[in-house]
Amino acid sequence: MSFGSASVRPSAQAPCPCGDGAFGACCGPILDGAAAPTAERLMRSRYTAFVVGDAAHLVRSWHPRTRPDDVVADDGTVWRKLVIEGAEEHGDAATVTFRASWRQHGVDGELRERSRFVRRGGRWVYVDGDMD
Repeated sequence: MSFGSASVRPSAQAPCPCGDGAFGACCGPILDGAAAPTAERLMRSRYTAFVVGDAAHLVRSWHPRTRPDDVVADDGTVWRKLVIEGAEEHGDAATVTFRASWRQHGVDGELRERSRFVRRGGRWVYVDGDMD
């Protein structure tokens, strides 16, 4: 699976790529290994991992049953904006619906997905999703 091009990790005070606060108080700790308190927070951190090219976080936060064997950076993709449309948690299962805009090789696009998450060993992990 490919994802956005690697870039410099934001400073703690910089706006978080997910759009929900300062990086050091938002996705930074989750990318560093802290458990996401909700599936939505995990989704935001995964988007941020795509933006900054943090393949280790993507692998760590993906359910082992559905995780691809290889996560490879695609230097032509720039992730531009995340919009969370909805999030629902029911016990140890959750869904998050989002839109993520991107630019690749001069072409703009948008990904819309309803992602599924489960809590495994006390931590939220991404299972899979349906794209619109």
